[in-house]
Amino acid sequence: MMAQPGGGFGGGFGGFGGFQQQTKLETSQEWKDVNYAGDDKAYHTCDIYLPKQEKASYPVVVHVYGSAWFSNSSKGAADLGTIVKALLDAGYAVVCPNHRAISDAQWPAQINDIKAVVRFIRGEAKKYKFDTSFIATSGFSSGGHLASVCATTNGIKVAKVGKESVDIEGAVGPYTKESSLVNAGCDWSGPVDLTSMDCGEHMSMGNSSPEDQLLGGTKLSEEPDKYLGLSATNYVDKNDVPIIIFHGEKDNVVPCCVGKKFYELLKAAGVKTEATFEPEGGHGMGMYSEANLQKMVNFLNEARAAKK
Repeated sequence: MMAQPGGGFGGGFGGFGGFQQQTKLETSQEWKDVNYAGDDKAYHTCDIYLPKQEKASYPVVVHVYGSAWFSNSSKGAADLGTIVKALLDAGYAVVCPNHRAISDAQWPAQINDIKAVVRFIRGEAKKYKFDTSFIATSGFSSGGHLASVCATTNGIKVAKVGKESVDIEGAVGPYTKESSLVNAGCDWSGPVDLTSMDCGEHMSMGNSSPEDQLLGGTKLSEEPDKYLGLSATNYVDKNDVPIIIFHGEKDNVVPCCVGKKFYELLKAAGVKTEATFEPEGGHGMGMYSEANLQKMVNFLNEARAAKK
């Protein structure tokens, strides 16, 4: 799990977000650098894409880039030619946000930002043609972590985890009275369990892992409750929304066994879930096949249909 320059959980091949297929998106409208927090910070901006086929409104997916939480400005490299394109082609509006990085603030600032994005979508629905009856989260690597925590913490404002209190909701942005509830989640290679990152094949971190830095320079052996509070697996319960998981068996950045643990916990809780553990998949490489992208779309479509 070595944090590579310009990579980390989100890199490995082709920079942030793994291997990026460069494709010009076909859209009806796009907005770039929209501030979702009502401040002047670039790390609080997002890009908004609407599908080519014009409609009165569109269901929404928030897709978060990977960066080992080290980047606050990689929304423009958020799997645009793969995940985002597939979602747009399937009729979903896609919002790709920046969020605060480790250098800007410690956890839980990052999930506070993603929750603020969801509230912004509701607060600005009319302007951007968002159909807020269905909002999902998606993300690759550390973005998959944030998407998964967002999807498993519906309704949780402050989480009590052992001796730690984690302010999940936060108060970022002008739409604090709006709901941050989402209706589904997609986890692409996410470090969803920060208590088990040594399982399976993994890269040596040296003295300080990205999650150590995110939590302020602590260690799992010293403050395990903090790592539990950082983990999507900690929040799994029977009330969770549908979540689909994709992870490469040969991922040596985020070990596949954390994705498998997440899947087993969701299944045991009775949550609607699917998982694809790609035998030859790495960290981004070999993951974005047409079959996998279609599985994601089908899963979201089923979640929407079940909600109606």
